[in-house]
Amino acid sequence: MPPVPLAPVPFRLLIGFGLAVLGWPSIYGDTGAGNGPMPAAEPARPEGALHPAPTTPVRLENAVVKVFATTRTPEPYQPWTKAQPREISGTGVVIDGHRILTNAHVVLYASQIQVQANRSGDKLSAHVVAVSPGIDLAVLTLDDTSFFDTHPPIKRASILPSVKDPVLVYGFPTGGTSLSITKGIVSRIEFSGYNFPVSGLRIQIDAAINAGNSGGPAVAGDAMVGLAFSHLGGAENIGYIIPCEEIELFLRGTAHGEKYQKPGLYDEVQTLQNPTLRAYLKAGPEITGMVVTHPDATVPGNPLRQWDIVTHLGSVPVADDGMVSITDTLRVSFRYMVQKLAQNGQIPLQVYRAGRSLAVSMPVPGDHPLLLADLQGAYPSYFVFGPLVFSAATAQFFAGIGGNASTVDALAAMDNPLVTRRGDSPAFPGEQLVVVSSPFFPHDSAKGYDNATASVVRTINGIPIKNLRHLVEVLRDCRDEYLRIEFAGRNRENLVFRRAELAAATEEILNDNGIRSQTSPDLAKVWTATVAK
Repeated sequence: MPPVPLAPVPFRLLIGFGLAVLGWPSIYGDTGAGNGPMPAAEPARPEGALHPAPTTPVRLENAVVKVFATTRTPEPYQPWTKAQPREISGTGVVIDGHRILTNAHVVLYASQIQVQANRSGDKLSAHVVAVSPGIDLAVLTLDDTSFFDTHPPIKRASILPSVKDPVLVYGFPTGGTSLSITKGIVSRIEFSGYNFPVSGLRIQIDAAINAGNSGGPAVAGDAMVGLAFSHLGGAENIGYIIPCEEIELFLRGTAHGEKYQKPGLYDEVQTLQNPTLRAYLKAGPEITGMVVTHPDATVPGNPLRQWDIVTHLGSVPVADDGMVSITDTLRVSFRYMVQKLAQNGQIPLQVYRAGRSLAVSMPVPGDHPLLLADLQGAYPSYFVFGPLVFSAATAQFFAGIGGNASTVDALAAMDNPLVTRRGDSPAFPGEQLVVVSSPFFPHDSAKGYDNATASVVRTINGIPIKNLRHLVEVLRDCRDEYLRIEFAGRNRENLVFRRAELAAATEEILNDNGIRSQTSPDLAKVWTATVAK
């Protein structure tokens, strides 16, 4: 079972709340967030080596704050509106630069954010200045920066902790209102999935963390080694923290207000452990690495070919099981080396191809396009035409149906692209799956038709639909008496409407259902644009 984010606590109800997870570590200096080259990795301490006992507990506690947020999340099946406001809470920690670090899922879609220091009755207004849902990190600033005069930042560790190292987790979890401190040890360090397709170093700990701990620091000695963000659903005492290396990468990537884009290697690979596979590829015992099965077609100029063996990233050898050694006691996935080696969007690789070794420069862009893209804090686009509501399929749209096995099975049986193309990249720039996002609004024009919710539009009057904007353009420009809507997959009804009837009914339907606008703001100008002649 994949880890799930720690739900922020709705402080009125004291019940868990969290955003759906759709998917799927380093060794830097202190607290700076500059833009210089990454420092070389420092030697890890011996496994199990203990940190010195905390010498400044009051200062550590003084750097931890409770975060209150009023959120309005998207409604993928009613994209013209937002969910009802919910008041939730999590944790944050003061870092350098008059900033507060927390988890993205605590403040995403927040219309109001406040923070409250430990043992304080005052709440201060805060604002998000950087956020990355992929790696689940966010940075806040305060309107009143004098707060930081009496709440200095916590120090961040410059090296990874070792397995068995003791840690203390600070936060404001459910069950009370005062600061909670729980104790445990580092159980495991891996390079694993965060929010698909983003991966990163992840530290497993056995300290108790619960809803509301999100964004709280995990401390060893007098330094933060990571930020609490999730736990393993259905298991006891398995929690996860984001290590300081990932935090440093995020802070550097957003230092000048840019969107954080973490470089990654998304080519499909398999291990080189099977003897027959090794013989087929003429790989002698001196050749180790991972076999490329499907090169990433979304990367322009991708130098990898099917059956290539990736033997080294930079000078670091890749084992036949896809692991690399980063210390004497720690092995992680070879993909970890991408974030260590990337410069100007490239990393050096050594590959074994057709009996000889060669060096290649591999592009590792920070953006990996997906057909069902994550909203990343935005709200879904939509278009209403008569009783129909169209929207672009997103990761959030699929998440609402993906947890129902019978629904997924039914969509798969109908060859619905929401299922069959779930993990695909766009087949061409701008491709989207356009879905009927909601049941038909009550109207005579839809009489006798089955519910078309989650059906993917294939064509309108024979024109293949590329994306939601294109659908709006096709409907805008159509002058035919009838509209014929055909859906992708099997066993789907075709819908036929009188175009003028739908156009005339739209305003009435909007009013009857309390919908303020026929289209989301990004599509309004498309719908009202004059057709070029």
